[in-house]
Formats: sequence, C-alpha cells, structure tokens
Amino acid sequence: MKDYKFYNNGNLNIQPINNEYNKIKNPMHLYDLLSNIWSKETCAPRLQDKWSKENMTLGQCSITAFLAQDIFGGTVYGILRPDGNYHCYNVVGDSKFDLTSEQFLGEKLNYDNNPIQLRDNHFKKEEKYKRYLYLADKLKSVLKDL
Repeated sequence: MKDYKFYNNGNLNIQPINNEYNKIKNPMHLYDLLSNIWSKETCAPRLQDKWSKENMTLGQCSITAFLAQDIFGGTVYGILRPDGNYHCYNVVGDSKFDLTSEQFLGEKLNYDNNPIQLRDNHFKKEEKYKRYLYLADKLKSVLKDL
C-alpha cells in the first residue's frame, strides 16, 4: 500500500457524489490522479517560480479543494496563513483531508475552527478560476482513459 503524506490520509472511504467522477475511488485515488496533472500552470502565479515536481502540491490548494468538493461534496475550509491568504482543505462528514498539505514541508497546520471558504470569493480572481477549470478538464481527460 502506498504511503500518502497528505493530512488525514487514512480511512478516507469517501465516495464520489457526482456521477461525472464515479471512476474516482476515494481521495487517495484523486491524489494519485492529480499527481500527474498538477503543474506550474496550475500553481498560484505568486508561487510558480518555486513550483517543482518534488513539491507538486505547492500553490494548488484552493483549486484542488474546490475540485474535491465537486467530486465528494462536503465543505471547504481555510487556514489563515501569515501572508493573509487562506490554505484550503476539505471536510466531508466527519473526515477532514488536505490533499495539498505536503507543500508546507512538515509544518503542522491547525485544522480546527477555521472559516468556510466559498468558491465565489476565491473565483473572483479570474486566473484562479481558469486554473480550476484547467485542472478539472485535465482530470476529466484522464478519467476517460480509465
């Protein structure tokens, strides 16, 4: 069994609620698929110069969390970071998971009592919305081949 490093990677038997994504088995499977899609182009522009395949989740949090919400439902929450931005993660039922937590290279984040994040607020930034659509389209292309 693969050793996943993202936050709360155990016992995530969460199934897709959206038939468009019914080939995705659970959040770990989504992570595996996204590992081949995340790129400098999907990374937040302010972090693109630091993005690498070794730190592939860097700058991917909001677009990934909202895509995971499309697939599994639930709510997206955000951890306020020192720079004033929010790091997004998912809560589905009583399961919290953060597919992009590895970007913090071992820093322990606080996943309790954080505010809900709304896609309308995040996607006011056109570049972020375009990156989200690009990530979703790439994922749909990969799913066609499964």
